[in-house]
Amino acid sequence: MNHDLDLFRSIVNELMNEEEKEPVLQPEAPEALFNKLNIHLSEEGISDQEFAPLLKDLVLHTPRTATRRFFNQLFGGRNSKATLGDLLAVVLNNSMYTYKVGGPMVGVEKEVLKQSASLLGYPAEADGTLAPGGSMTNFMAMLMARDKAQESIRANGVEGSKMTLYTSKESHYSIPKNAAFMGIGRDQIRYVASDDHGRMRMDDLKKLIAEDRQAGFQPFLAIATAGTTVMGAFDPIEEMADICEKEGLWFHIDGAYCGSVIFSDRYRHLVKGADRADSFSYNAHKMLGTPLSCSLILVKDKRWLYESFANDADYLYQTDGDDYNLGKTSLQCGRRNDALKFWSLWKSVGTRGLAEIVDRQFELADHALQYVKSNPDYTVYSYENSLGICFNYKDIPADLLCNQLYEAGELMVGYGQFHGNEFVRLVTVNAGNEKSDIDLFFQKMEAFADKLSTSKV
Repeated sequence: MNHDLDLFRSIVNELMNEEEKEPVLQPEAPEALFNKLNIHLSEEGISDQEFAPLLKDLVLHTPRTATRRFFNQLFGGRNSKATLGDLLAVVLNNSMYTYKVGGPMVGVEKEVLKQSASLLGYPAEADGTLAPGGSMTNFMAMLMARDKAQESIRANGVEGSKMTLYTSKESHYSIPKNAAFMGIGRDQIRYVASDDHGRMRMDDLKKLIAEDRQAGFQPFLAIATAGTTVMGAFDPIEEMADICEKEGLWFHIDGAYCGSVIFSDRYRHLVKGADRADSFSYNAHKMLGTPLSCSLILVKDKRWLYESFANDADYLYQTDGDDYNLGKTSLQCGRRNDALKFWSLWKSVGTRGLAEIVDRQFELADHALQYVKSNPDYTVYSYENSLGICFNYKDIPADLLCNQLYEAGELMVGYGQFHGNEFVRLVTVNAGNEKSDIDLFFQKMEAFADKLSTSKV
């Protein structure tokens, strides 16, 4: 073990040195790269003398998502305390279904959930759990909403259901997948129109619910998004809460991207009214810089966690009460300890430190937004209070520019579409960046784009 830990440290040190010299790897074609790295498996093992350089090459040829040039998806950076917690979770290898095998780690998870619920404004009877990603926390919320609406489903299954759910056209792609998994069906989703900023329109939501009731359907769930994937928009939560209470719908807030604003006094207003939601999810591996994956779902009334996910198993639950046997409130049985890395970060910097991480990302976004708004060569699609800065530069097609930057090993940044427009989407979720890194992004992108334009002439 000590030998392999030494190898680990050696590879990590080399990786971090290489990241400084080459923040973005120039990509290689999949088949050529896979053949070069000799990743195929065989009957016989290999010696340590062969294994060590192969493992190092594998790591050094992997996309570098923790550097200051990665602006591509909704995660980025590397926090040392959170990384330490994750490494220790791997070494300990606890499963989180019972106190018997989790011990104090059960307390760690419960504390993270308790403090998160408190920040949200949930009552004492709230609870939650962790899951491997925002798609899964959305799935859990959708299942609880279904089970509350039709309690017979848990025993009898979905039979000719006409249940309908409502979400924005800009919501996460996991929702239609989950609707299929849970027996509701993709065709039972009503996609609510969005305004010019990407926020769900309440007039359209009311209209769709009324039409479904008139047609004999059973509306049961509405899902708000706190930070849409492309525009970073926040749906109008208080207005949605009013509608859901009036209509008797489960109200879930998908805050996987930007739900972490609950930590910030400056930006918590973006989810004002979230305490009225039946469930709320956020990903600490996005805005809070915790290693993947660390997704939390909070439920105002913990009863619904037990109603949907508890199941007796004499071979498993043999000691202690249900409050400490976390498998009773989880979709999974075997489950890694994802709470420790988040707890390590939170404990080290405090709630105030997490607020600073959140605020920093908005400061970077504001800096980027002001730059593109003040430069006539840019067409701007974004607005304030969004971590996604959307723009086009000199009318160069966004897909061409982003893909060429990637292929040249210059920058990793993606593109998106909204209301018929396609644009570059710069995401500022790496709180380890400085404003100078944002400036460098634009300098490099503009120089590359101008060179690209010249070569096309």
